[in-house]
Amino acid sequence: MKKMVKKIYIKRFIMGLLLCGALLTTFESITGRQVSSLFSSEQVSANSKEEKKNHVRESRVVNQLNQQIPTDVDEQTLEGSFDWSKYRKVKVTATGYTAGYESTGKEPTHPSYGITYSGVKVQRDMFSTIAADLTVFPIGTILFIPGYGYGVVADKGGAIKGKKLDLYYETVEDVYASWGKKLLDVYVVKEGKGTLTEKQLKVWNEDQTMKVFRQQYIDEKS
Repeated sequence: MKKMVKKIYIKRFIMGLLLCGALLTTFESITGRQVSSLFSSEQVSANSKEEKKNHVRESRVVNQLNQQIPTDVDEQTLEGSFDWSKYRKVKVTATGYTAGYESTGKEPTHPSYGITYSGVKVQRDMFSTIAADLTVFPIGTILFIPGYGYGVVADKGGAIKGKKLDLYYETVEDVYASWGKKLLDVYVVKEGKGTLTEKQLKVWNEDQTMKVFRQQYIDEKS
């Protein structure tokens, strides 16, 4: 008796699978779409929505700054266009560095040449990559550094301990001509959470409402 019941259930299970297969085949023949494509489409859609959310989230960082910009900014600088007293101030010693051998011990042929601890490439822009003591300023922290611009913590260094920063420049000549070594106050615009991506830097640097300020840094490099 038990064997007969078991056989009945097995037959029903097999018939159920065959029925499901038949329904899927019919669906694909009528719609011309594979069932698997529906799930992949949903995944692409979900990823696209998540990317849009991330873009909006990162844009808010710049938008919060934009609210303070005066209407006439043609001849303005970042230093004079914002009320930096609203942000936490930290006194630091800041030096300059490059991606070259003199700063990192790496030649251009090295596979990780120009790659920071966070994984992003070094860059000098309105939002530039800088090195810091990660116990003081975590990866992703945005600092406003008078005379330099926005520095985004992307790297660390063996000699960068405590309230010290290393600011990225493209050449050694730029380091000596534009910076050297300074003791100054910097302002914490955004506290980092330990991560940083190329997309974040791209969103911040390419925000159209900040293009007047960014152009100043582009002109400096040309």
